[in-house]
Amino acid sequence: MIKYEEDILDPKKENKHQMIEIPDSGLLLNKGDFVLASTSETIGSNYYVPLIHAKSGIARMGLFVHITADLIDIGSIGASTLQLYATLPIVIYPYMLVAQVSFWQTLGEIELYKGKYGKSQKPQVSQIHKDFVN
Repeated sequence: MIKYEEDILDPKKENKHQMIEIPDSGLLLNKGDFVLASTSETIGSNYYVPLIHAKSGIARMGLFVHITADLIDIGSIGASTLQLYATLPIVIYPYMLVAQVSFWQTLGEIELYKGKYGKSQKPQVSQIHKDFVN
């Protein structure tokens, strides 16, 4: 998991962050905590559009799971980054089921993803700062 270390995040720069391991005994997220996690599964396809959704059961416990981009670009194959926001104190565990995937069939020509987040194997911090021109 990743936790930002700065009080104010600035989209024009790379923000300081730390990697956190979730112990087998669980990790307490306090109300208002925001962390980035990733799927343990490799998700993606060169032929179908994966759509990732949060599971309702975990949301009913106060953990909001937002998917960076719920429609995964064709050709982006890797671990997906999940944003976890605790609205109530909650313990999270390694390999906890918090999301599910469906696949959409496409029509027409396919152009494979070539962006900055492809082939991830761990959670990814925002790279929006790369979009700004100096």
